[in-house]
Amino acid sequence: MPYMIKRIMLILPLALLLLAGCVKQEPYNYAALEQSKPRSILVLPPVNNTVEVDAPYIYLSTISRPLAEKGYYVFPVSVVDHLMKENGLSSPAEMHAVPLDKLTQYIGADAVLYVTIDEWGQKYQVISSKAVVRAKLRLVDCKNGELLWDAEAFAVQQSSDGGGGLAGALIGAVVDQIAGSMVDRTPELSRIANNSSLNNQVRGLLNGPYAIEQANN
Repeated sequence: MPYMIKRIMLILPLALLLLAGCVKQEPYNYAALEQSKPRSILVLPPVNNTVEVDAPYIYLSTISRPLAEKGYYVFPVSVVDHLMKENGLSSPAEMHAVPLDKLTQYIGADAVLYVTIDEWGQKYQVISSKAVVRAKLRLVDCKNGELLWDAEAFAVQQSSDGGGGLAGALIGAVVDQIAGSMVDRTPELSRIANNSSLNNQVRGLLNGPYAIEQANN
């Protein structure tokens, strides 16, 4: 191979890496959130676009704590789910269709968090496997329906070949598949995805009033 071609092949990956590092997220426009100043958040059971029937309730078990740590009061998700079902709303899609004024009237929420799960669980390829959680989050003002904040919660755990090339990758995929069948990684990935989206330095959710009050004391 000519010397110049070798140089290009060596330099190209570094150039692509530098270009990727130059891509910056646009700062989020927090004007609506700062104007609304919600103190309480109602999290509705997520709409599930996957075949994993347990995904919505595993996800719900991981979202309240990081929201509370951001300084918001979060209505108990199990109580909300029970209340909705007691009133004839059996599916998340029906719950998401409830008018905002009704949520304010009967629950007293300042804002509601709508979640849609798009990917969930373990996926296997020929020589690799991965566990993935991907969900869309929309925080809406209950008074006027205005979008206050939105984000994508995403986390993935990929199997590796352990440095053993193709044979190592095959062994790694088999081991990962066996381990994955015994251990559900989605709860931990869901926690990682939520923390990543809520605490993103450029697009994360602003601290709520209780965090601000605590910081001022």
